[in-house]
This record gives sequence, C-alpha cells and structure tokens, in this order.
Amino acid sequence: MSQDTIDDIEKTMDGERAAAPLSELSVQPPVESSDAEGQSGKEREGREGDRNGHDDEGIPLAEITSEPPVERAEPSPRQPSKAELPPLSAWATRLYTVSYLIFFAIFGTLARLGLQALTEFPGAPVITGVLWANVGGCILMGFFIEDRNIFREEWGRSPPDADVSQQPRRQASTTSQDKQTIKKHKTVKKSIPLYIGLTTGFCGSFTSFSSFIRDVFLALSNDLSDPSLAASTSGNGIVDGRPRGDSFMAVVAVLALTVSLSIVAFYLGAHLALALDPWMPTVPFRFTRNVLDRLVVFLGWGCWLGAVIMSIWPPHNSWRSDALFAIVFAPLGCLFRFYMSLLLNARIPVFPLGTFAVNIIGTGVLGMCYDLQHVSGIGAPTPSLYGWDPTASSSRDSLFPGITSELQSTARSILVSCQVLQGVMDGFCGATTTVSTWIAELTSIGVGTKSKRRRFAWAYFYAAASMGVAFALLVVVMGSVRWSRGFDTPYC
Repeated sequence: MSQDTIDDIEKTMDGERAAAPLSELSVQPPVESSDAEGQSGKEREGREGDRNGHDDEGIPLAEITSEPPVERAEPSPRQPSKAELPPLSAWATRLYTVSYLIFFAIFGTLARLGLQALTEFPGAPVITGVLWANVGGCILMGFFIEDRNIFREEWGRSPPDADVSQQPRRQASTTSQDKQTIKKHKTVKKSIPLYIGLTTGFCGSFTSFSSFIRDVFLALSNDLSDPSLAASTSGNGIVDGRPRGDSFMAVVAVLALTVSLSIVAFYLGAHLALALDPWMPTVPFRFTRNVLDRLVVFLGWGCWLGAVIMSIWPPHNSWRSDALFAIVFAPLGCLFRFYMSLLLNARIPVFPLGTFAVNIIGTGVLGMCYDLQHVSGIGAPTPSLYGWDPTASSSRDSLFPGITSELQSTARSILVSCQVLQGVMDGFCGATTTVSTWIAELTSIGVGTKSKRRRFAWAYFYAAASMGVAFALLVVVMGSVRWSRGFDTPYC
C-alpha cells in the first residue's frame, strides 16, 4: 500500500466520525510485539500522553481509530501500477463483507452444533458442550489477530516502506518506521472482507455467550443434564433434591471453566500464530478479489436460500431441530451483532457497548425461547399427547387408539413450534452473542493507559457486568417459569 493511500485513510478517519467495526477486527494483538523493546523512555512517555492516556495505536478497541470495513476510504487518484488492481468500490466492499458474514455464520453455527454433539457423551468430564466450541473459537480468534502473513498483501499492495521479499516474516523492529508499518498493516487488515468473515462471521458464530449463561442458570436450577446419569438411569440425567450448596458450586464451576479456558485458548491461538509464522502462507490478493470474493456471494446467499427451502420440505423432521432452522436464523444474528457493534462499540472506549448489548439481548431472547419450548401446548406435548410420536408413520396409529387425526395435527404443529424455537436459540441467539470477541476485549481493554490498576479495573468490571446482567436476566425470565409451574419435556 502506498504512503498516499495510508495518508488518505488517516485523513478520512480524522475527518469523519465513522462507526466502528467489531472489536474482534481491531483489538490489540494478544502477544506484545518486540518492537516496543527498543523505544526510549521519552518515546514511551510521549506515546502515553497522547489522547488522554492512550498510545499512538489508539484505544485498545481500535475501532475508534480505524475506518469501518464497509466504508473503506479509497486511495487518492493516481494511476495504479501493473501489479496493482483498481480500488474496490464501496458497494462491492459492502456486498462482499455481508456475503462473507452470511457464509461463515452458517458454517460457524454448524461447527458449534457438531462439536457440541461430539463432546456430549456418557462419561464426559465436562457436561457443558458449548464450552469446547467457545474454546475453539477463542483459539482461532487469537490466531487471526496475531497473524501478519495471511493478509500480508493488504488490498493488493505490499506494506509500505518494506521490501517483503527481502525481509523475514517477523523480526524485532526497533525503528519508528517499522512500528508505523505494523500499525498501518493492522489498520488495513481489518477492512478486508475475508478477514471480517473469518473473525466476525466464523469465530463469532462458533462461540455463544447466551448458551454459556443458559448453562449457568441450568446449573443453578439443577436442570443441567448429565449424559452419564441419563444413560445409567434411563431418565433425564438430573438428580432430584440436590442441596443448594451444590447448586452454588455448580454455578461457580461453569463460570470458572468457561472464562478461564477461553482466555487460555485466546493466548494459545496467538502463540500458535507466532510459532507457525515461518510457514504461514499469504493469500494472493488477486485470487481473493477475482475468485473468492465473487464465489462467496453465490455460496453465502445460495446456502442461506437452500437452508430456507430445506426447512420447508426437510428430508427428515429431526433435521429441522438439529440444523436447518439454526442455519436459517444464524446469518440474521451475525449481521445484527456486526451492525450493533458498528453503531455502539465506539461510544465508550473502555466499555464495548455494542458487544455488551448483543450479548444481553441474545441471552434474553434465548431465555424466552427456552421457556416457550418447555411449556405444554407450545413446545411440549399436552397431557393428552404424552407418549405420541408426531414423526411416527400412519401404520403406527393403531398403537395409540385414543389419538385422533385432530390431535395428530396438533402434535405435529407443536413439534414444528419446538423446532423453530430450538433454531432461534441455536442459530439467532448463538450467532448474535459471542465469547471470542468478549474475551478479546477483556484482554485488551485499557491497553495504553497510564495506570495498570485502572486498566484491570475496567476489564473486571466489563466481565462482571456482562455475566452478572445476563445471569440476572435469565433468573427473571427462566426462573419465573422454572420455580412456578416447572419445565415440561419438549417434543424436540
């Protein structure tokens, strides 16, 4: 990328109060670069004095200092060289970005559901299946944030002031010019649609904050099913009459395991990027622009349309609750999270309001859907339908002589209602809420502030507020049903 291009981007960012992209596109790398080791004390003090206590790279949630990915500033008018492609228009950038989000939201949701199915088995040491999806998404998030090779060409141009072919992939930078090169590379990388799709789309949909908080509440109310107990007792895997102290310890266990393992996974991903740096390839920009970007428009929208059609005429009814409805609602949740973060994340620099809002909203919607799914007549069978399988063939009708055709139709309607609610929880709520972004923000809030105590205080406050508000919301929404009438067994 030429210096004129970088100057034009910086002027645009200074002149416009642009909305901010998701924090996962812009947080500081989890592993600090060695280029800071060679700085003098005066340079460090000068950097800390800028912008009321933040460094040159801006507030750690650098969405404030970066351009929105869908509103990329165009280079200053000049004749591109033969090695460069013409600049991409704003509408094309927006189309490719949304298409990548749709495509990766679908496959991120499928990856989460598949991993949950693989990790829920009799004898499993951890009975919260979404934990491993959150861990896997955080590993990928840390890797993409720290990596500097995959998107090295930066919109078809090599990083300025650096001969890539003559330099090692990662070296200790001691000059301010090298530091500015790295900074500008990170600024431009987060505007590339493929990068947005991998981080916001896949990692954000692979992880689920709402499912994590739901498991916390189920641990409190003694409704968190243990596959081992279900297999040994032929029941629902729940121990009746558990003491309140055990419920408290169950809540602490789910919270501690999820948060601690997710943070460790995030740093593990960053260290993997460092370790694999010499072997990481660079995606050719011409291939991305001419092939991947155009192909994903058809794949993203085509897969979404295909899921809608298959949910209307499924090859088997169980597919609706297992996957189809989830991937129908997943792109809606991912796009909602993306644009909410564009709108709100820059409002409070040390408190990502957009991510906080989508996590709370998604958790509340999941709680309401869970209640409806476990109420007879909506997602669970009525007393007159207990024992009737709405997916059974007509040849089995004689086994249930009291089930009339009208009751059969009612049962099948309740089944579809249950499947839609499950799809909203797994798809919309799962893709709306995210753990990978949340962990990335926790590890970078307040970076560059003069006081480490203040930085850690904001991080702990953000973590406590997110989990506390979401959990309190589920206590009100789900607890009002659980501790009044109780949960019924759903049809799906």
